[in-house]
Amino acid sequence: MNDSAENILPSLPSRNLTATSAISWSPAHNPWLIASVVALSAFMEMLDASIANVALPHMAGSLSTSNDQATWILTSYLVANAIILPLSGWLSNTFGRKKYFMLSLLLFTGSSILCGIAPSLSAMIVFRVMQGAGGGGLQPVAQAILADTFPESKRGQAFALYGITTVLAPIIGPTLGGWITDSYSWRWIFFINIPVGILALMLIQQLVEDPPYLRRLARGLVKIDYIGIGLLTVGVAALQVMLDKGQEDDWFGSHFILTLAVVAAVTLVALFFWEWYHDHPVIDVRLFKHFNFLTTNLMMFGFGVMMFGTLVMMPLYLQTLMGYTAETAGLVLSFGGLFLLMELPMVGRLLARVQARRLVTVGWAAMAVGMWVSTRQMDTLISFDAASWVRVLQVIGLPLLFVPLTTVVYVGLPAEKNNAISALINFMRNIGMSFGTSIVTTILARRAQFHQQVLVSHLTPGNVYSAAALQHLTQTLFHAGLSASDALNQAYARIYRAVIVQSTSLAYIDAYHVFSVAAAVLFLLSFFLKKNEPRAPSGPME
Repeated sequence: MNDSAENILPSLPSRNLTATSAISWSPAHNPWLIASVVALSAFMEMLDASIANVALPHMAGSLSTSNDQATWILTSYLVANAIILPLSGWLSNTFGRKKYFMLSLLLFTGSSILCGIAPSLSAMIVFRVMQGAGGGGLQPVAQAILADTFPESKRGQAFALYGITTVLAPIIGPTLGGWITDSYSWRWIFFINIPVGILALMLIQQLVEDPPYLRRLARGLVKIDYIGIGLLTVGVAALQVMLDKGQEDDWFGSHFILTLAVVAAVTLVALFFWEWYHDHPVIDVRLFKHFNFLTTNLMMFGFGVMMFGTLVMMPLYLQTLMGYTAETAGLVLSFGGLFLLMELPMVGRLLARVQARRLVTVGWAAMAVGMWVSTRQMDTLISFDAASWVRVLQVIGLPLLFVPLTTVVYVGLPAEKNNAISALINFMRNIGMSFGTSIVTTILARRAQFHQQVLVSHLTPGNVYSAAALQHLTQTLFHAGLSASDALNQAYARIYRAVIVQSTSLAYIDAYHVFSVAAAVLFLLSFFLKKNEPRAPSGPME
């Protein structure tokens, strides 16, 4: 910015100052080079969040602990990550976004080394908390950097590149983690972060810079909202642990889960009202008074639920009911990931010509159709090719949701709010992912029990069909060489196994039904999103 502009700007109102700075400022280096570097950092974090799942049994054996205790390796990371996410906007404004981004990356990379050499479970949990705290700042800050680096007309393409970190990393993470664990050691899933982290740190130091308005904010007096930070830490930690352990402990049948639910509800409600009236909040909850921001965050929450929910269901179905290996199930997921790679750049280019809300509408329609098709196609006779195409239908709407939602959430809001916006929408997506896992596991467990009771109620001696089936199977096994008593016992076992498989398969269909209805509801809500002008720069909200 030239000297004459600097002399004029101080006399403008603060809101106009921000808008003018956002329009006139541009980074010194190539924006696409900056986008690649920050997207790489965010990709590394998202990859690490999912890559450790498949290595958990190996970690448990190596660290001399049980599989149940080893799940705290995952939970500790998620808790720390979830706490830092909404705080990242305040931390960026207070200490400078570039400094905070580099500090987060340094902490993430350094703690990855410690996780790789962890000698015990307790040490691993401590190091994973550190890693989650570092990783929690990478995604929202990377998104905020892109929002300031690119004008609105090109944000769609930039967010399409960033979308690779969110959409593809959870898909390839389990497959990559399994390959590394089987071929080398689980410790290498952490060591691979080291060269990437070092390279990203050097490039960020050279390429990334804070815009003028952010440098002015960082020079201001730091006022720490200790009560807000305390309420956030307790509330989000309780919520995350509740979601992670709920189904395992029978939800509200457990005093532990019930206590966590009460603590989370009380502290998070108190946090909302405290931050609403606080002069210097750590979370700008007043952004939710803007209907477009509220609606977009609700949709991003739904996006997280469905993206991660279907990501959990498909490999589970193929491995537990169809007998697929982890590698073969990963290939089914990879087929959908290939389509996402081709689709993301096209969505980015479309955003330069089409209103984001229209793409969101198409995205939710595609999700609703994909979930409905899943209820019709997912059975125990489905082929590999059919399963692969069903997976494509499940994910084909994701880029039409993530990239436009990430773009439209900034519409009408001043540039000085970019850090807070990116922090909250990333938080909503991550919490949605946790909810998605909990919803899926709960539906599968409860509905499988329901369907099993219904099916077993028909397997009575008085039922002509079940008696005929038992007799036919017994005779077949007897003629195959088994004794009469062994043939009867084997027939009972096979029928019971068929009941289990069928009831579990019906539970998966129920889960897809729920997702289909939810996508249809969000499809209707998408018509209320704020209109954006693809080729015009955004201004401050009046």
